[in-house]
Amino acid sequence: MRLLAITVVVFVTMSLVRPDRFFTPDNFSSMAFQFPEFGLLAIAMMITMLTGGIDLSIVGIANLSGILAALTLTRLMPPDAAGIQVVLYSLLAVAISLVTGIACGLFNGFLIGYVGIVPILATLGTMQLYTGIAIVITQGAAVYGFPDIITFLGNGSLWIFPVPFLIFGAFALAFSLLLNKTSYGFKLYLMGTNPTAARFSGIDNTLMLLKTYMLSGLMAAVAGFVVLARTNSAKADYGSSYTLQAILIAVLGGVNPSGGFGTVLGLVLAILTLQFLSSGFNMLRFSNFFKEFIWGAVLLVVMVVNYVSNTRSNREQARRRREAERQADVARGAESSVWRPGAQD
Repeated sequence: MRLLAITVVVFVTMSLVRPDRFFTPDNFSSMAFQFPEFGLLAIAMMITMLTGGIDLSIVGIANLSGILAALTLTRLMPPDAAGIQVVLYSLLAVAISLVTGIACGLFNGFLIGYVGIVPILATLGTMQLYTGIAIVITQGAAVYGFPDIITFLGNGSLWIFPVPFLIFGAFALAFSLLLNKTSYGFKLYLMGTNPTAARFSGIDNTLMLLKTYMLSGLMAAVAGFVVLARTNSAKADYGSSYTLQAILIAVLGGVNPSGGFGTVLGLVLAILTLQFLSSGFNMLRFSNFFKEFIWGAVLLVVMVVNYVSNTRSNREQARRRREAERQADVARGAESSVWRPGAQD
């Protein structure tokens, strides 16, 4: 409820500040094209944080998978391709992008689950690795020039809904069901809450880490393909600020960085809040450097507020537990002092 209230307050504030530009259909359409790509990355970040870890390599995976898909479309597809041939090469590009994302996530999961490297260090290293591979492949240049069927995925609309928005909505719904309605989601929350208890209950924590980081890589690849389709190009340094935004969205959405708690609904509300702020800042002509400062400040404030709130909640639970134990002791003492007929003195 607190996050929903924040979302409404930000929306109303921005609508009052610039009603002529913010509260318009064109602005809502523009926002629906903008937020899906970092929303998908936020989902990737969220599921790794539910394990108590983090994935700093999501942007590197997105760019590498996008570049390999772009090279498939520009190098492998014949220049005179048309019709079904274009569709088949487009499907091949999508498949290569997704397989790349899964493979990168699998490598992350191997380093964390089997080798035992701390997630923040493992993914920091692989972030540089994946970005470096992308730079070596492209020599730092952008790859561009894709068929219309690809650019439609990033710039087209179905009725009044932008296609990137529909892609994000489909994956958000799928992950909501995955986390709340499947045994995988139950095991993920249990492992994030208490890894030792999860292990003794028969959960294979290492296998869960592999699956989770593979899903994270898959989502990063989807985000990379959406960026490719929207910009009609792929480059090794796209979305450099998206990692911070993905962490900010996850934390603002209520995901516990220590693992075990977080919902897709909270994530969606956090995305909407930040998108409203971002659009409002653009209309107020704030510089990108100032926005970076705001994102960082908001992240710190949210983490402090969450820490204080959790600490108070834990103290209150401990106080109630002690009070319940004291009342139980008093009740047992009163019961033992009651005289019963036939009882031995």
